[in-house]
Amino acid sequence: MAGSRQRQPVYAVAMNLHSLLLQREVAGRPIRVGVIGAGKFGTMFLAQARLTRGLHVAAVADLDVARAMTQLATAGWPAEQFGAGSLGEALRTRATCVTADADALIDFPGIEVVVEATGIPEVGIKHALGAIAHGKHVVMVNVEADALAGPLLAQKAKAAGTVYSLAWGDQPALICEHVDWARACGFKVVAAGKGTRYEPHYHQSNPDNVWDILDKYLNIADRASINPKMFNSFVDGTKSGIEMTAVCNATGLVPQSEGLSFPPATRFELAEICKPKSAGGVLEKEGVTEVVSSVDRKGRDVPHHLALGTYVVIEGETDYARRCFKEYAMLPDAGGRYAALYRPIHMIGLELGISVASAALRGEPTGAPTGFRSDVVATAKRPLKRGEVLDGEGGFCVWGKQTPAERSLERGFLPLGLAQNVRLKREVAEGEALKWTDVEHDPNDLAVRTRREMEAAFGPAAAAR
Repeated sequence: MAGSRQRQPVYAVAMNLHSLLLQREVAGRPIRVGVIGAGKFGTMFLAQARLTRGLHVAAVADLDVARAMTQLATAGWPAEQFGAGSLGEALRTRATCVTADADALIDFPGIEVVVEATGIPEVGIKHALGAIAHGKHVVMVNVEADALAGPLLAQKAKAAGTVYSLAWGDQPALICEHVDWARACGFKVVAAGKGTRYEPHYHQSNPDNVWDILDKYLNIADRASINPKMFNSFVDGTKSGIEMTAVCNATGLVPQSEGLSFPPATRFELAEICKPKSAGGVLEKEGVTEVVSSVDRKGRDVPHHLALGTYVVIEGETDYARRCFKEYAMLPDAGGRYAALYRPIHMIGLELGISVASAALRGEPTGAPTGFRSDVVATAKRPLKRGEVLDGEGGFCVWGKQTPAERSLERGFLPLGLAQNVRLKREVAEGEALKWTDVEHDPNDLAVRTRREMEAAFGPAAAAR
């Protein structure tokens, strides 16, 4: 009847994430989040999570509880908002429990979303499998774990009715968004990727000599605050291979046959350089990932580089679209057929709340693996001797090279994520890709079993079924 309509809730018709978060706040049901790993990425997320309405970090798990508490204080949390109390008390008081027990965080029924930010592949796999088994969404900051077994983890999450998501703010998720934007607009994606600082000799860098590289462009007064092994994984090309593998497996783009070539490029040359060789660019073909360098092969800085950014190159398939590229300053190549869109920076953990909110409120990931198209292969940094124990990502022995998944499986290459604490059974030449048969691995190890299950689920035999 006229005049008897019920008043609509304040946020009932809004569909953007902020409004959906406000709905949860008004209803007294904030998204309850558990964070595993209080390193740089996790701490950056915590800095903004405290200020995000509709979000409650119920627990932070880190093996070093004292460090985690220091990180919370560094991120601006008042002392009364966190402590080593119980998870149940944290929910009742809207405080945050700090614990060394990640399993308890995962098991706790009040937590909806688990943020895995340890950076250790085997640990990330364990936590993701546990969270999925308990019906929780997983935001996988741990791109190392995603590169090792992400397609299987995403498949298991989907079967369980939960979301497995790449982490917004980190470059892979942002690149996935570029690709989705382009395709939703009807554009063909020619290439997508990011920028970094690269010289060919970086592949041999190690935690001892990485400072010779870092000191050229970073002013780090307190070296004790930096983990050189972690930083070295960004320098030696490994992190680029891992991140572009995550992008390929989530978007359907593929690696080039020899992986990344790191061509130098300014922001304004992306469409000129990141196009197929047949069109005057450097790419093997269209539909691939590539990482551009902020320095040229002589070590000189490239002006207007994209060292912290991300990009996509698209093709205009009609004369009209190409004309629009020029009219709207879309950074076309010289011929006007290709054009680039870029994001100059990424803010890693400060932006992670987008993934948390999207998973919990929309049931959508901000990028997730849909297939096994790319792998990261352990590649010798120097001549390796029989009996040596490999030290994994960023270390002294190997770096991670992006490789087509089909080739990796066909040749039995060793995934980088499993090249940690395993002993070599033969000598390996510098630059050679290691194989499973080159190392003594434990077939019952969780990470090994999960990886083998992923290969069986997504390899050639599975595709033929």
